[in-house]
Amino acid sequence: MAEAQWYVVHTYSGYENKVKANIEKSIQNLHLEDQILDVQVPMQNVAEVKNGQKKNVQKKLFPGYVLLHMIMNDETWYVVRNTRGVTGFVGPESKPVPLTDAEMAPLGISEEVQLDYEVGDTVRVSSGAWEETVGVIRSINQGKSTVTIGVEMFGRETAVEISVLDIRKM
Repeated sequence: MAEAQWYVVHTYSGYENKVKANIEKSIQNLHLEDQILDVQVPMQNVAEVKNGQKKNVQKKLFPGYVLLHMIMNDETWYVVRNTRGVTGFVGPESKPVPLTDAEMAPLGISEEVQLDYEVGDTVRVSSGAWEETVGVIRSINQGKSTVTIGVEMFGRETAVEISVLDIRKM
């Protein structure tokens, strides 16, 4: 069976959430839960100042686009392509091109990664500003793939958030 990958669908501007809802409804109605795994409209927090008041609002990261984590086959292509509001897949001549892991990383959307670290493990930082620092894991953020370690600094323990890619077990 083919592996699920992330694809980008172009939509009418302003219809991203409606397209997401329509695709999710089609997934349920046609029982495609095992083929179309996730539908995302990437959002970002933006600080806006209106009438002298600062507010944090959610804005679409890519207006006019929806991301789909799916197994590409004739059935899933047809369902997505014929969803109201979808103008087509992103790719040459409407041939869907999956996003690479490098393209997905900055979006903060990734596969759930199983971490082989536990709270209380002693680790050494292998790169970055804290390189060669030894610390004890205090908490794990599975979603961001980071750990907070306790590092001795100026005679006190200080919490430092480090990517799991930058640490090694001792």
